[in-house]
This record gives sequence, C-alpha cells and structure tokens, in this order.
Amino acid sequence: MASGKILRQLIRAGASGDLAAFKDASESIIQEERQKQHHLLANDLERILHGDIYQAQPLRHGLKERIPTDQERGLPLLTLREPTRRLDEVVLSQEGRQAIEELLEQHHRGDVLRSYGLRPADRVLFCGPPGCGKTLTGEVIATELDRPLALIRLDSVVSSYLGETASNLRKVFDFIESVPTVALFDEFDALGKERADASEHGELKRVVNAVLQMLDAYQGKSLIIAATNHEGILDSAIWRRFEEVLVFSPPNREELTQLLNIKLRGVRRDFEVDNEQVLTLFSSMSHADVERILRRAIKDMILKGQEFLQLRHLTKAREREVARIKKLEGGMTEHGRISSSAD
Repeated sequence: MASGKILRQLIRAGASGDLAAFKDASESIIQEERQKQHHLLANDLERILHGDIYQAQPLRHGLKERIPTDQERGLPLLTLREPTRRLDEVVLSQEGRQAIEELLEQHHRGDVLRSYGLRPADRVLFCGPPGCGKTLTGEVIATELDRPLALIRLDSVVSSYLGETASNLRKVFDFIESVPTVALFDEFDALGKERADASEHGELKRVVNAVLQMLDAYQGKSLIIAATNHEGILDSAIWRRFEEVLVFSPPNREELTQLLNIKLRGVRRDFEVDNEQVLTLFSSMSHADVERILRRAIKDMILKGQEFLQLRHLTKAREREVARIKKLEGGMTEHGRISSSAD
C-alpha cells in the first residue's frame, strides 16, 4: 500500500484540482508498487493515469449547435473535439519544440503583445511526410491553450457545385473567427494548390484565390494550422500568408529513443530502448510506423501470455509491417496499371 504521505498528497491534489500535483503523486505510487514487484498493479495504474484520465470530455456548452454545414448535403464542415494529448506526449526536433514553445508563449501572454500593438502568431503551416506528428502536434497545441480542436472536413468543404466550395470556406472562417479554437486544415494542399498548374481547372484557381483573401483578412480568435504532406505543390503565394512554418520529418536516433520511452511507458521489457538493435529496427521510420509496430508487438506478447516484451516481438512485428506496406504499395501500383490500361 502507498505511504500515508503520498496518499495525502494525492487526495490534496485531487481536492484542489491541481492536475500536475495529482500526476506527480500518482507516478510516485506507481513507482512504489514497482519496487514491491507489484508489476501488474503498476501497469494497470499506468494505463489509468495515461489513458482513461485524459479521455475526451464533453464538448463545451453550446458549440456543437453552432458548427456550420454544407448547403448541398447538410454535412458539418468541421468536427469539434476536446483535445487530450499534452506536450510531453509528442516527440519533436529541438527546432520544432522551440518553435511550439514560442508559439504557446505568444498565446499565453497575448495581452502583453497586444498592449504593444502586436498579435500572437495565428497562421502556422505544418509540412512533411505522413505519420510524423503534424495532427498530433495540432492537438497538443489545443490542449496547452485549453481550446477545442476544430478539424476542417475537406470532404464536406469541397463541393461539386460552382462557387459552393468558397462559400463553405467562408462559413468555416466565420466560425473560427468568432469561436476561439485551434483550427486544423489537414491536407491543405487540396485548397492551396499551385494556380499555375495547367492541368487544373478554373474552379480550383478560384478556390485558391478565396483562401488567400480569407487568410489576408483573418483577424479572428482562433489559431489556424494548415498541414500538408505535399508542400511542393502549394501555390507560392500561400507560403507568405503563414507567419510560422514548421517542417516535420522521421525521428532521428535521439528522438526515436524519446518516442520509444513514451510509447513503452509501463510495459515490462527485457531490452533498453537505446539498444543498437532496437534503434536499427526502426531506422528511417515515421512516428506512426513505430507506434504501429510497437502496438502489434505488445498485442503479440499479451496474447501469448508472456510477461516481458522482447526483441523478437519487435522483429516479428516489424516484418509484418514491412509486408503490409509492400502489399499496399503493390495494390496502388496495380490499381494505377489497371486504370491506365482502361484509359
């Protein structure tokens, strides 16, 4: 049983609503149980602390009814959710972490900037390959700013009707201008593609013009984050509309070690995360690839009734992941070949 001192700290923190102190006391209890070799209990407490306690809360009162909809199909143009992921759960490069911390400081101390006639940066571009943490970082920023995360639904915003896409975008901007959120435009290249591309039709060029105008005129209460995996096809004028640009990439060795420590927290294992064989297994993989392999390896360990995660579990899971990727790539290639022949 946890010591009386720690239990008092835990109850005091819970009663006062001090989440940081509550987490510290909880971590102390977990550590005590591990030292007593009560590993199953410690693992359960870890899952509760870092899982259930941060489950999404009900959306703030009255916001759901204000979400704009597409006139053509009546679909919501964005999804609102309460964020749960915190800054210590995301692995960034040193430059990326510094940029995020500076951005958060600007917003936390926005009143100071405004007293000098300045505004916190409110238009940020995230770019880089898939699975490297762009969406997660957007959620982390929303958590740290205590704002709902607004995910712009491009499947609803982009319409087949002439002029309707720009109209939908206007509704989205009107909403985020009046409601403080972190507004994440994922796959932003669908709205900001290079206008000089001769293969694109006039409607898309009108959409890009509308996006540029709305970004120029934006003076709202939300922080806008545009994320893209294809920054090379963005219109050159789009780049100038963003005050900050953050480039994401697969983790290097140091970042990979951090990621493994986070994802294997509470998992009993017979290897160190900075083991050369372990790091080599995940070399050049994205954050999402690493997490997927770890999840598969842990499931394999559990279903086989084994107590420790071992290197062989990781190796087997990686082989499965590589095979899955090859199948996906083969399917896409075959799909492209069939389509070409059909044309």
